[in-house]
Amino acid sequence: MAALLDIDLHVALHSDERDFALHARFTTQSMRTALLGPSGAGKSTVLLAVAGLIPGARGHVRLGDTTLLDTSAGVDLPARERRIGFVFQDYALFPHMTVAQNLLFGMHRLGAAVPASTTARIDELMRQFGIESLARAYPRHLSGGQKQRVALARALAPNPRLLLLDEPLSALDTQLRTRLRAELAQMLDRVQVPTLLVTHDPHDVEALAQSTVELDNGQVVAADSSKG
Repeated sequence: MAALLDIDLHVALHSDERDFALHARFTTQSMRTALLGPSGAGKSTVLLAVAGLIPGARGHVRLGDTTLLDTSAGVDLPARERRIGFVFQDYALFPHMTVAQNLLFGMHRLGAAVPASTTARIDELMRQFGIESLARAYPRHLSGGQKQRVALARALAPNPRLLLLDEPLSALDTQLRTRLRAELAQMLDRVQVPTLLVTHDPHDVEALAQSTVELDNGQVVAADSSKG
């Protein structure tokens, strides 16, 4: 049986501060896998490369029977065709758009009429995540927890085949993080989308992940699927 997620990525990054080489190779059958490791280990780089947001990434990324990247075979789907939902560390909500407009972004061509099916999808997500009353609010008026729910709903709006979460709780204070960790776990249980998440917090791993992959200096140093 094919792995749910099969990754073998080679990425070379160069900047004035440092040069960095990533070679991350792992497979997982888990619906939710956490990437662990110290700052600078390459965890977020893995997410960006999987999403197709790093030019020149080599190797392969396979999600079940679907190949997103296989440079040896000349396959490199553009980011917009990979059908990946991405929740960034700071949520990256568009400040000039309302909550409803943020969810709508990417689901239809700008300037075109919004089909009824898309409107229904947005309405259902806002109900599911408890943000119906925020439809006309702008991100500057939202609490940290509300921003998290909006960002997750936006990532799920186009029905992605993979969800990437880059430290989704790190922007929150300790008390709020504890409460929203439980909410996030419930939401992920409900939507059942394969998820790859980056975190430094062992409590996140315990609550959110079924398996773990540890990175250090751009290399996978350990993998564990003991939680399923």
